[in-house]
Amino acid sequence: MTFNAWVLLVLAFVALVVSTIVFLASRYKRCPSDAILVVYGKVGEQTAHCIHGGGILVWPLIQDCAFLSLTPMTIGIPLQNALSLQNIRINVPSTFTVGISTDPSIMTNAAERLLGLKPVSIEDMAREIIFGQLRLTVASLTIEQINQDRESFLTAIRRNVEPELNKIGLYLINVNITDITDASGYIDALGKKAAAEAINQAMIDVAVQEKSGAIGQSEANKERDVRVAENAAAADKGKKHADADRRIYVQGQEAEAIGGENKAKADIAAYQAELAVKEAAAEQRGEVAKRMAVVEIQKAQYKAEQERLTAEEVVVQEINKRKIEIDAEAEAERIRRVAKGEADAVLVKYQAEAEGMRKLLEGKAAGYTSLVKSCSGDTRSAATLLMIEKIENIVSQQVEAIRNLKIDKITVWDGGGSDKTGSSTAQFASNLIKSIPPLHEVAKMAGVELPDYLGSMKDPVAKPEKPAG
Repeated sequence: MTFNAWVLLVLAFVALVVSTIVFLASRYKRCPSDAILVVYGKVGEQTAHCIHGGGILVWPLIQDCAFLSLTPMTIGIPLQNALSLQNIRINVPSTFTVGISTDPSIMTNAAERLLGLKPVSIEDMAREIIFGQLRLTVASLTIEQINQDRESFLTAIRRNVEPELNKIGLYLINVNITDITDASGYIDALGKKAAAEAINQAMIDVAVQEKSGAIGQSEANKERDVRVAENAAAADKGKKHADADRRIYVQGQEAEAIGGENKAKADIAAYQAELAVKEAAAEQRGEVAKRMAVVEIQKAQYKAEQERLTAEEVVVQEINKRKIEIDAEAEAERIRRVAKGEADAVLVKYQAEAEGMRKLLEGKAAGYTSLVKSCSGDTRSAATLLMIEKIENIVSQQVEAIRNLKIDKITVWDGGGSDKTGSSTAQFASNLIKSIPPLHEVAKMAGVELPDYLGSMKDPVAKPEKPAG
């Protein structure tokens, strides 16, 4: 092999290596910190291989890749008329911040359920989940637990919402409850109750401090009076010693010294009495202040208890009112449905009767039409045929009319007249038979002329006139 051939072979090998490196470099995918790299295709037993940070070589033909953004999504949840544990509806507007989790198992859920979806579709899916779980959380708590212990409320929300979001690859970052209100005014009543309790406690603290001040002042006054009395006694004692010394030197003034001593004793007794009076007055003021403080405390407790009972009564009345409204609405709805059902039944009944009557009349009309056609269009002959069908019923009705006629006894006085018309007994029987309407007469009243083969009416024979005498 020549030198040039070796050079070409080396160059071809180098080109092959360089192209291979370039191709592999183009297939090496790096994952940024704000995204998840999802490799799908032939990735082993898993449906997708998720990477957060770093990079991986994506093999051509058998693998491909896509990115899921980790940018948080802020979802507003304007929850209205949610039913609490006390059957009181409240409004809980809140804001939830969610994002795709970087936990390995949750990332796989995100790759299986969110890959390729637009952010708006992901937000709609998360909003529906949060709405349902937030209603469930509110229904399991009282208004006091929701309004006063927000930390426990947020913990309950996170405990219910986050597992459902993890199923689609999301996790809950933050929950912010803006304000909780209700239409019944129950939360305002709780606020007023808390304010009243705070005011009452402040009044109790003021009364206690005033009591302490009064007691301290009385003790200070007592100590001052004692000090004054002690100073006065010391002064009197010094004076007594001076008088005694002076009595030694001046014996002539012994009586005056004795008088001074007695006066000093009287002053000491007076000071002691005044001190006892002041001590009693101070003790009295302290006891009065103590009793006044007890009275104020009792007043504050009574007022707080009255406010509490009033709030409880308002809540009970509101709940009873709501129950009555719900029962009344249910009863009204039941009455409306029963009335609608009865009206529908009556309508169906009359529609069925009308349909049956219409079918009957259509059948009769079709029969009459066929009958007229069979009579070659002669309506009079058709009417005669219809009348002939009814003759049997008419005769039966005539027979029925006289069959049940009960005659216990008939007495006929027959004078045996020579009239040619026959005896009176025969005339009675003939008249009884004639009382039944003749068949031809009935047919004439119906406007039908019976055929000749049914016989005809015979005119009565006119009686011959007697010749004039």
